Amino acid sequence: MKQRKIAPSTHLIHHAYEPPAGFKSVVPGIHKASTVIFDNTVALRARQWKDKTGYTYGLHGTPSTFTLEERLATLEGGLQTLLAPSGLAALAMVDMALLHAGDEVLIPDNAYGPNKDLARGELAHWGITHQFYDPLRADELASRITPRTKLIWLEAAGSVTLEFPDLIGLLRVARQHPQVIVALDNTWGAGLAFDAFAFDEFGGQSQGVDISVHALTKYPSGGADVLMGSITTRDEALHIKLKMTHMRMGLGVGGNDVEAVLRGLPTLPLRYAAHDAATRQIAQWWQTRPEVSQVLHPALPESPGHAHWAQTCSAAGGLVSVVFDERYSPAQVDAFIDALDLFKIGYSWGGPVSLAVPYHLPSMRTVGDVPQGTLVRLAIGLEDPQDLIDDLAQALTVLAAGA
Repeated sequence: MKQRKIAPSTHLIHHAYEPPAGFKSVVPGIHKASTVIFDNTVALRARQWKDKTGYTYGLHGTPSTFTLEERLATLEGGLQTLLAPSGLAALAMVDMALLHAGDEVLIPDNAYGPNKDLARGELAHWGITHQFYDPLRADELASRITPRTKLIWLEAAGSVTLEFPDLIGLLRVARQHPQVIVALDNTWGAGLAFDAFAFDEFGGQSQGVDISVHALTKYPSGGADVLMGSITTRDEALHIKLKMTHMRMGLGVGGNDVEAVLRGLPTLPLRYAAHDAATRQIAQWWQTRPEVSQVLHPALPESPGHAHWAQTCSAAGGLVSVVFDERYSPAQVDAFIDALDLFKIGYSWGGPVSLAVPYHLPSMRTVGDVPQGTLVRLAIGLEDPQDLIDDLAQALTVLAAGA
């Protein structure tokens, strides 16, 4: 800045002081920007953002978003990661980048509901067809793949009903079709339960999915106060294809949210293990209760897909679903949920507070066996598990009273 007298307001904006370089702390520095400043026009024209060697505009990355992306890529076993405003935005971005009119996408019937709704809505409007398949049957997936199939979604475990898919069998089927890209909703596994990019053996080489999508809203944040998603890959060409769609859609995330997820990542393994241990204890308790006809949790031998879980995973997350005996009406089950004290009523999971939500399965599923009776999905938080069991037990007395 040339030395000349300027007004205080201008001086405050263009102050010459810069703090000394070399500051280091436990928590990474947080950078927030839309505009990025260049030293000169040569730098403006020369700088590019695709390979993270420089900064051009806030949507294309800051030191903070680059740091989070690199840490997430390491967590998931990938090489590149993109951030999105939510988990659903990440799912949608994959569809938009890879599918065109005339293509078809295959989605497990027990997948996250909004992913299925996206196929029924926007994708159908754009001339992209879809089919829902049974994730427990690789042979059924094989029968649905056609030359028009360009993308296959996997989800482990299934949303709400928590069936664990035959990941290895499904991937082997998909790999017989070179035109197919395989994407996994890996939110439940959090990059910890299994390695999405290396859980199968092909000729001595360990391989996995092409894309891992993660709702950072859940376990990585851990505070129930952030919306964010990620898309992780190992193939550079695929990453650039996704990245260009990411750029054209103008997807960005806020610096405060990046800060929150970066803060949560170091404790993620500890929190995930605590959720896992408490959920297993509560799932085993539910197995002793006569009010329910089925307890759905991948680590339970009776739960659908348990053998696939045991073959693939080392952990089981913080979700358990219970199907109430058909003698209890939906209204009675609602009364049970309303009587809970520590469990709150709300969507999502991975935060410190336990949650309960009822579901009507016949309206959600079209393929395979659907459990009868009202289902309640419980997201187990970080409270003492015995306190949660006591809360469930007292709420069951309301259920019994209304029978």
